[in-house]
Amino acid sequence: MQKMGGEKALFELWTSLFMNQRALLLVNRHARRGQQPLDAAVHQLESLGLELCEEAIADPDRLPDVIRDYRNRVDLVIIGGGDGTLNAAVEGLVETQLPLGILPLGTANDLARTLGIPATLPEACQIIAAGKVHAIDLGWVNGKYFFNVASLGLSVKITRSLTQEVKRRWGVFAYAATALQALWKSRRFHAEIQIEGGRSQKVRAIQIAVGNGRYYGGGMAVAEDAAIDDQRLDLYSLEVDHWWQMLAVLPALRRGRQGVSPWAQSWTGKEFHVYTRRPRSINTDGEITTSTPAHFKVVPNALSVIVP
Repeated sequence: MQKMGGEKALFELWTSLFMNQRALLLVNRHARRGQQPLDAAVHQLESLGLELCEEAIADPDRLPDVIRDYRNRVDLVIIGGGDGTLNAAVEGLVETQLPLGILPLGTANDLARTLGIPATLPEACQIIAAGKVHAIDLGWVNGKYFFNVASLGLSVKITRSLTQEVKRRWGVFAYAATALQALWKSRRFHAEIQIEGGRSQKVRAIQIAVGNGRYYGGGMAVAEDAAIDDQRLDLYSLEVDHWWQMLAVLPALRRGRQGVSPWAQSWTGKEFHVYTRRPRSINTDGEITTSTPAHFKVVPNALSVIVP
């Protein structure tokens, strides 16, 4: 009887904490995961005590404004989509400081992977309902925030080729197939990397990537020990010149051990500047948003995310 009484008290405490929690639900109902699983997730969130205000994602550019409109009407924001959708919403999240819950509905879901959020929607819903909030860092380049990685070179070619149709058809394997195609057309470019403390390094790279989180590009690791709350950025310069070198360096890239490869260099720091001979586009979390010259920095404890 005492055990039953304790369980009842625990349930009542849980109910008092999470009933009447109002959440803005922003969903991409055209995501690859489909309509039916999302409907089930909405029903589950409501059954777990969340009162949802759903807004469809018709124009991702409007997401920050929608979040601002709900600033004083909700307790948290739940976003159903992939890394691109999350990146589109980030300015509104930073400005309002509303906690973020994630339903991983995208192709790669690298931010969810970094945070340890399962790919299955029922488990993701349970995590949101449990409400454990954790502060994470953001990356920043030329006024644009990013969760995972910002990069120039090969990744920009991949982004331009990685259409919604390709992602729907091939899923996470679309990244590898598109990367191989882009590699054939890529050539090394000259760049100067300025590292905090006044150091400068000139490179000839096929790609320069600056990571804030751990994963990007469908599960590649930015650095072996990277974390999204370590208050630092991890930069690597990939300097392959032939396709076979890329095959040789790929296992190291996958594990985040770029520094041990003869065709890559890596640095860590809170701030970097990258200069190129001509402006080069920069990809932030899968969207092309700015170009070089580029000023990168970490923004510590920038927003709160609901995690396992």
